[in-house]
Amino acid sequence: MIDGLLCSPSRVFEETIPIEHLELHDDSTFLEEPDAPEKTSPSSSLRLKDLIPVLYQEGRYQGEPVTLGVGGFGRVELVTTLHHGKYFAMKRVSKKHIVAKQQEEHVLFEKRILKAIQSDFIVRLHFAFKDTRYIYMIMEFCAGGEIWTKLKEVGRFNEPIAVFCTACVVEAYAYLHKKGIMYRDLKPENLMLDAKGYVKLVDFGFAKELVHGDKTYSFCGTPEYMAPEIIQNQGHDFAADFWSLGILVYELLVGSPPFSSSEPAKIYPKILDGLLKFPPYMGEGAKSLISKLCRPRPGQRLGNTKNGIKDVRHHRWFSSMNWHKLRVGQVEAPTIRLIHKGPCYINFDRFPFDQAKADEEFSGWDKNF
Repeated sequence: MIDGLLCSPSRVFEETIPIEHLELHDDSTFLEEPDAPEKTSPSSSLRLKDLIPVLYQEGRYQGEPVTLGVGGFGRVELVTTLHHGKYFAMKRVSKKHIVAKQQEEHVLFEKRILKAIQSDFIVRLHFAFKDTRYIYMIMEFCAGGEIWTKLKEVGRFNEPIAVFCTACVVEAYAYLHKKGIMYRDLKPENLMLDAKGYVKLVDFGFAKELVHGDKTYSFCGTPEYMAPEIIQNQGHDFAADFWSLGILVYELLVGSPPFSSSEPAKIYPKILDGLLKFPPYMGEGAKSLISKLCRPRPGQRLGNTKNGIKDVRHHRWFSSMNWHKLRVGQVEAPTIRLIHKGPCYINFDRFPFDQAKADEEFSGWDKNF
């Protein structure tokens, strides 16, 4: 749980999880064979010292290193290399903070998941480094910025943009669920746009391996997106991801989620009541899809019945989507008009540079990082 590191500060899920309820992931066999041949990394011999910060070219932070996001555990910075001229998002996390919050296993698990994943709808981890103060995850840079930022800029998305964004998430889900991984942290803050306007999932801090047919009992996620069975601690499985998909469709089309409050504790009763109020401008197809994804009983949810995720793809709201063309990157992304042209960091909020250094940490938990 790297604490919404690529998140906007609006809805970071801080400490809602009692630490004793957090599950640690076991190290059993994990994603033995990638579905596709490994795509070559930008350089197999890149070292941490080869990475140099990208600096703001103008504005109040001119000359300072570009920060793409901040979270309770650290920062995400924009870096490049002298030789390749390629950009990366470098997630830098304090080892001392990870130990203090008992997140060692989660961090190791997130790294292992991201290293094994080969999907065009999920952000790639190219390299991982560590020193005495930090662990560093060198991720694919998604130049288009966060879906959350774009949603705030325009208020709400028109239907073609919402359909496209959701379809990208469906493809990411299909890949993960086939591999036995629940995502469990869907929200606009965790969706990034690449330069082509395609949507990619980031932040795998709540992801978990699960055998199909089993349930897990941890209490985790972002309150507005939590399925009723997680709140009631009844045990949950992949169906919880489909609930959150319905919430996402609603938020993309409306600009805010259907169940919300400034206090997380007040959100849960609303979710359990399950009363979805649709604005008059929402189309019938969208209402139908959201209602079927957000059924209170997990076994009745679209995506979680016998045809699985195919039922989601075949829903009429996606009738304009050519799924094969999407998978091979041949759909022209309607999101492209949301992406601003300018310096490579133009689509991100700006943050002042933090010169403070984390304390050193020598417990050795990261020997396999």
